[in-house]
Amino acid sequence: MTTKEKVARRRPPRFDLIAGSVCLDFVNTLDDRYIKPKELLNTYIDLARFGEDTGALTASQVDRLFERSYVNPERAQQVLLLGRELREAIHDVFWAVINKREVPPLALAKLNNYVQAAALHMRLVPVKDGFEWTFDEVLDFDSVLWPIARSAADLLASEQLAYVRACSSKACEWFFLDTSKNHHRRWCDMRRCGNRAKVQRFYARKKKR
Repeated sequence: MTTKEKVARRRPPRFDLIAGSVCLDFVNTLDDRYIKPKELLNTYIDLARFGEDTGALTASQVDRLFERSYVNPERAQQVLLLGRELREAIHDVFWAVINKREVPPLALAKLNNYVQAAALHMRLVPVKDGFEWTFDEVLDFDSVLWPIARSAADLLASEQLAYVRACSSKACEWFFLDTSKNHHRRWCDMRRCGNRAKVQRFYARKKKR
């Protein structure tokens, strides 16, 4: 979506976008992944709403996808499952990077398939100071996946890859991009996990005394 296409939000946000990158926020749509996984993408509408919340899709595009999903629920469900597959491929690739492990070839191959599919729908458009990439105005059900795959490819091929982190809370471990000054950020979000850790340390010290 280009800058000109951005419109006022019609609906309140559904997702907690704290990662600093669309693809990492997408990984976090499986909450409490390592303890008791909670799926946040239960329907195709959830997937489309993620696109709206991140700005990858306009509200009007999402409305039209909603309408189409009721007409063709089988295809909508299929793309939802593809979205989850893309999410897990992105997770496995970045998990390996974060933990300095070998990237699983199958996960990278799956991600590359989605990246290549997205590239078929990309084009350059003129803007005030030059050009920018945008996606075709094609309301395929899987159009919501294109910017996610592109986000993962861009991040993996960038210098920012070194600053991808997992939350230090073992009850969370959400992925995020550490843009702090010294790149020593430990928590996905201070309100979500940082304050919780502070409270736990406070009570632990109090118990010792």
